[in-house]
Amino acid sequence: MQGRKGYQEKLFTAFQLSDRVPEQNFYRRLNACLDLRFLYKATEKYYGKEGQANIDPVVFFKLLLTGYFENLQSDRRIIENARLRMDILYFIGYDIDEELPWHSTLSRTRQLYGEEIFNLLFRQVLKLCIDKGMISGRRQAIDSVLVKANASMDSVVDILNDGENYIAALDKQALEENPVKKLPVPKQKRSNKTRYSPTDPDARIATKPGKPSQLNYLGQVSVDTAHHVITNIEAHHADKKDSECLEDVLDHTIENLSEHGIQVKEIIADGNYSSTTALKAVRYRGVDAYIQNHGAYKTEREGFSYYPEGDYYQCRSGAKLPFKGTKISHDTTEMKQYRSSSNDCMPCPLKSSCIGKTGYKTIAHSVDKQLFDQMEKRMQSSYARRLKKLRQSTVEPVIGTLVNAVAMRKMRTRGISQANKSMITAAIAYNLKKWLKWETTNKKTAMVMRLNSYDAFIASLLTAFHNRINKAMLIAQYQLTS
Repeated sequence: MQGRKGYQEKLFTAFQLSDRVPEQNFYRRLNACLDLRFLYKATEKYYGKEGQANIDPVVFFKLLLTGYFENLQSDRRIIENARLRMDILYFIGYDIDEELPWHSTLSRTRQLYGEEIFNLLFRQVLKLCIDKGMISGRRQAIDSVLVKANASMDSVVDILNDGENYIAALDKQALEENPVKKLPVPKQKRSNKTRYSPTDPDARIATKPGKPSQLNYLGQVSVDTAHHVITNIEAHHADKKDSECLEDVLDHTIENLSEHGIQVKEIIADGNYSSTTALKAVRYRGVDAYIQNHGAYKTEREGFSYYPEGDYYQCRSGAKLPFKGTKISHDTTEMKQYRSSSNDCMPCPLKSSCIGKTGYKTIAHSVDKQLFDQMEKRMQSSYARRLKKLRQSTVEPVIGTLVNAVAMRKMRTRGISQANKSMITAAIAYNLKKWLKWETTNKKTAMVMRLNSYDAFIASLLTAFHNRINKAMLIAQYQLTS
């Protein structure tokens, strides 16, 4: 017989969320072991003593986390999704008939709280990972990612000062007076020095090879290589180089781990982090760095040999290039200049292939050449080659997960401070997922436990055997004496 389901709403019903959410549900398990009550005291300074009650700080952060758990790109979608999910309602402590906060409440509260509150939560979750043995702290892999800003390229406008406006007016007048003679109008390249977005002034124009230019933020991520836990994440302007960010990234990573007595000993990064300032910062902090030298660095100059004891170069023909002075390069690096004498170069048979039509040869290298030489030697070791593969299999998959599965592909906020909060919350969600799934009895510990249990079993058998022997001897002794 065919069945037909009818539906009629009940006037009264007995219903409990705890009965409907399975025991193994992700949000139920997370709710049972995640204690966020410390947020009440931490956020107390942001509220007055009177007036209408705002959103519960614990509820606010739990709602934000669900957005990153579910890969939702807007606050509106977070609230809409929560209305339809009994497990999320159970997680945030709302009943099925309770009205949820407006999505704008999430935006206003995010702007209300300072970055220190988000960092506090990040460090608390990091402590949970440390307590479970998920972090060694010894080695950190560092990499960056461009995150699309919440503004389009259509909002970008030119920055023209009074002098440029005056020149533009003169050019226009000249064209009107002499329309036959067309003045060349140079094509202006889109640059952060000449253009900005009023929608999000902190966003910067940046691009990657093969991709269109867009407004971005630069996210810097540090990952512990032991079990891929994020130990630091922060937002920077997208027009900054990775090498310019390394000092801050390293300081914040060390600070996050030193609170728990963990010392960073090694960092791994790609060639974008190579610079004089970065290498000095790493050496000053006593950390061993494995950073591939940037492309401008050259270990040797073909046809020239460097003699550090005399601080000069010598070509294959025997001519010397002594030190002549220093200059600042286009990337603000202080360079030492070495130049030959025209008297040595003009009669040289290799002149055409070496210096061409100029009268002398010039060579420049960084004033801290020894730092790059030491790094080049270190990177040639087999250990460094293994670390390079380790970095690729550690931090790059983590960044891919953040972008594709934890709602960090595009900022839902505006301003670098808000972008920093969003990135920190995404890292908190990522670490919480790993923390909840982590099994304390991994293969090594399980083997140790099995060996320990086996030893205990053998010891118990020996103890029982000795007890039986002792008992038999006592019985025999008793029989003899009686």
